[in-house]
Amino acid sequence: MIDLAQSPTDPAFVQDPYPFYERARVVGPFFRWSDYNLVCTGNSAAVNAIFRDRRFGREPVDPLPIPPHLAPFYAVEAHSMLELEPPRHTRLRNLVLRAFTSRRIAGLAPDITALASDLADAFPSGDFDLLTAFAQPLPVRIIARLLGVPEEMAPDLLRWSNAMVGMYMAGRTRAMEDKAVAATEAFVTFLRSYITERRARPGDDLITQLIAAEMEGDKLSTDELISTCILLLNAGHEATVHTIGNGVKTLLETQTPKSALAAEDVDSTVEEILRYDPALHMFTRWAYEDIEVMGHRFRRGDQVGLLLAAANRDPGVWDDPARFNPARPPKPLATFGAGLHFCVGAPLARLELQIALPILFQRHPNLALSGQPAYADVYHFHGLKELRVSV
Repeated sequence: MIDLAQSPTDPAFVQDPYPFYERARVVGPFFRWSDYNLVCTGNSAAVNAIFRDRRFGREPVDPLPIPPHLAPFYAVEAHSMLELEPPRHTRLRNLVLRAFTSRRIAGLAPDITALASDLADAFPSGDFDLLTAFAQPLPVRIIARLLGVPEEMAPDLLRWSNAMVGMYMAGRTRAMEDKAVAATEAFVTFLRSYITERRARPGDDLITQLIAAEMEGDKLSTDELISTCILLLNAGHEATVHTIGNGVKTLLETQTPKSALAAEDVDSTVEEILRYDPALHMFTRWAYEDIEVMGHRFRRGDQVGLLLAAANRDPGVWDDPARFNPARPPKPLATFGAGLHFCVGAPLARLELQIALPILFQRHPNLALSGQPAYADVYHFHGLKELRVSV
């Protein structure tokens, strides 16, 4: 096993992690990332195999110690289907999917269209940050509408989410932990009150549908509802914000023709955006028994890091993978995971991108970068600090 060193907070890595991924690829399917003391892989076949193998999962074999000051955060995580395995995961996911239907997601298309148009029409003249003007408000307001949360709560939702995902970032500090806990407590307080209100006065929204979702007489508990709403709100916009920003940056830097966003081509362009520079770069799994994958022997209790962005640039799967090519024939991506934990929000993320990006460039065909885009120090995520543009 080859050890490779690379600080995830190193400025050069933050701006461009792909050279390290390629350096790691050369040494074989697996390597030990010494900064994490973690066996990792960016090999597409290995990533896909581990995602789909039930002998790997999200729950650790032995419960990890939880410091007292982080108890409120992990109390929410304890009911999150993202962190659970069957049978609890199966029960939660099935109940959620009874409410989070493809029909309900497709029904958001008019809202996405109207909101993207309104935001694009309200751009200021001169230089401005596209993230705060477009990429952030669009997905957070759409997920708020879907759930039925008051739209004026969007700034709070964004602030709480940003604080909570700090728990997954490299270089996490006690100050970041305290902010995450405070955000968690505020989020839980709001949702507990709002769910009580929705129980008394049902609406035409996802929270009402989650309350009503039933399978063989079983329903979600209030704590499960709270964790599910937080998961959907956080996951439902955090990655989409980064993907919109990364995608617009790529389209502008590569001078991609506007025709790539035409109705007949936008789906493949969005898939290439999701492949080329995704918002989430690492996800982890635990081995539940001794198992060999592509020559590496995992022991029960071992953890493995799956490098999604590296897998999306595996030359064994894609020709010339470091080139952005909207005409590339679509293939399965690592971006949304695979297997039991495949992202339930993937259809919504795709729909938002397929609608919002064409509207952005139709309204502003002269959209241009007005500064060098810089990525934020948010690994395991990968997203811009700001995207200065002019129209």
